[in-house]
Amino acid sequence: MARIHVPDGDESTPFARLAHGPAADIVAAGFNFSAVTYARSKLTLREFEGARARTAEINGCRICRTWRSARDVPLLLASRGIDAADSIVSRGPEPEEAFYLSVAEWRTSPLYSPRERIAIEFAEGMGLDPQGLAADEDFWERAKALFSDEEIVDLSFCVACWMGLGRVGHVLGTDTVCAVPA
Repeated sequence: MARIHVPDGDESTPFARLAHGPAADIVAAGFNFSAVTYARSKLTLREFEGARARTAEINGCRICRTWRSARDVPLLLASRGIDAADSIVSRGPEPEEAFYLSVAEWRTSPLYSPRERIAIEFAEGMGLDPQGLAADEDFWERAKALFSDEEIVDLSFCVACWMGLGRVGHVLGTDTVCAVPA
């Protein structure tokens, strides 16, 4: 149930409707942040999707939990006039469905590489315990052994995007339908 008014006829795309409603300039900035995240991240698709999927579980966002970047990013970027050829979808193999279904069990599942585990652990820490993550020297030693500073910043801003927009959609009740923002 949407917590804000969704005009008649927009019920099938309530999240996308935000682009034309209250605070449209702020919403547009959020949608631009999202598009740039998918267009410019240099993480591998599996690292990106592991962190994104774990963030989606934490946020509870229905759009985010059913999103599959390999399938959905080309349409999202095309709607923004961006060519998906050099986007996140070009950065390695597409994760299988089991990858998404096991992301909460990243510690024990054999489906994840060491870098994928760090990306998921980072997303989980940032979403559930950012102060603990910031102070976890063991995590940072492991992360810095596998990721460059550029990659850590990339991952940090990707997770920030998903946390913010996923939580907005869920809290406002506009995540009821999986739809790419127009």
